[in-house]
Amino acid sequence: MSPGAIAITVAACAGVVALIVLFCWFSNSAFTVTRYTVESGKLTSSFRIVHLSDLHAKRFGKKNCRLVKAVKKLKPDIICFTGDIIHLYRKPGEEAALELVEQLVKIAPFYYVSGNHEMRYKNYRGFSRRLQEKGAVVLENQYVITNGAALVGLGCANLKNNKIFEITPDFDTYKILLAHEPQFLRKYSRAGHDLILSGHAHGGQWRLPFSKQGVYAPGQGLLPPLTSGEHIVGSSHIIISRGLGNSEFPLRINNRPEVVVIDLKKQ
Repeated sequence: MSPGAIAITVAACAGVVALIVLFCWFSNSAFTVTRYTVESGKLTSSFRIVHLSDLHAKRFGKKNCRLVKAVKKLKPDIICFTGDIIHLYRKPGEEAALELVEQLVKIAPFYYVSGNHEMRYKNYRGFSRRLQEKGAVVLENQYVITNGAALVGLGCANLKNNKIFEITPDFDTYKILLAHEPQFLRKYSRAGHDLILSGHAHGGQWRLPFSKQGVYAPGQGLLPPLTSGEHIVGSSHIIISRGLGNSEFPLRINNRPEVVVIDLKKQ
C-alpha cells in the first residue's frame, strides 16, 4: 500500500472513531425535553410539573448548569424527582446531588422520593437530612397537598408491599404518586392514583433502531414494556422518565437523557 493510501486509511479510521465518540457523547450527555399534557375534571387548578429521575451523580456542565438552565426555562410550578439521585456502586455522589437540589429549589418547590440506590446506601438517613437542609421535601411514605392535588411519595423500600394502600389519602382529590419503579403500575392504579411518575428503567438503556423499544430494564427483563413515555391503566396515567444518568452499565445507545414536562389541565 502506498503512503498516500495509508494516510487516507488512517484518516478514515480516525474519522470513524471521532464520529463514534461524538455519537456516544450525544447519546449520554445531550438531554432532551419531552412534554405531556394530562387533563382531568378532578383537578382544581392547572399547573406544570418538571419530572426528573435517575441522575446517578451525573453533571451536565459545571454544577449541572446546563440542566438547571433548562429547568428554569421551563417555568415549572413544582419539580418532582423519582429516585436514584446518587450512585451507590461507583461513588455515592452526594455533592453532585446536593448542589443540584440547592439550585432547583430556587426555581420551584422540589419533591423527592428515594430509589433503589438510596435504599441500599448506608448513609441514606444522613443524606436525606442534608437534602432537606438544602430545601427538598423528602416524601417517604407520606403526602402533601400542592396546587389542590395530593402528592404522594412511596419510598423505594416499600414498593413491593402494600404500603401504597396505607399512605394513599382516601378523600376525593386528584392524586399524584411518586414511585421509583414502574413495573408495579397495576398496584399503583388499584390504590387510586390518577397520575404516577416513575423512572428506574433508563429507557431500556439501549433502544432498538427506529424504535422506542428498550433492550433491558431491572425488574422487567429483556424487551421490557414499561421503560419510558405515557401508559394508561384504567383511569391511571403513568409517565416514565428515561432518566438522566447511567447505572452499572455506563453507556446509553439511541436513548438520550430526558427532562419530562407535564402540564396538568383542569377540565
